[in-house]
Amino acid sequence: MDKIWEEMHKAAEAVLGAVTISDYVTAGEVSAAVLSKSGKIYTGVCIDTCSTLGICAERNAIFNMITNGEYEIDRVLCISPNEGKGAPCGACRELMVQLMPGRYHDIDIMIDYSKGKVMKLGELTPQWWID
Repeated sequence: MDKIWEEMHKAAEAVLGAVTISDYVTAGEVSAAVLSKSGKIYTGVCIDTCSTLGICAERNAIFNMITNGEYEIDRVLCISPNEGKGAPCGACRELMVQLMPGRYHDIDIMIDYSKGKVMKLGELTPQWWID
């Protein structure tokens, strides 16, 4: 595994930490790091609400990237309760596809950090509606 993945994992670990904000909102049970094409790492945490107002850690990190004036993703890593294994949900995939139409196929997604398993978003999201 290369150094960038390790740096992303450390950045995601730094913001990971479950917190109860109110009787209706919790945050930080999942964290993510996104590497932009410029090489900067952006982080985010999940925010869960009792309604549908919550957001995944990956989208939160992407929105952080966008807030800071960047619009192209190179890599995505998530630390979840299932030991950092798994692919982004459909909503996160959809955002990445719409953000980078025609180029989303090449985004690297860490599927299993402990095994160093990486897949391209194009492998996870073949023949998406926007193609």
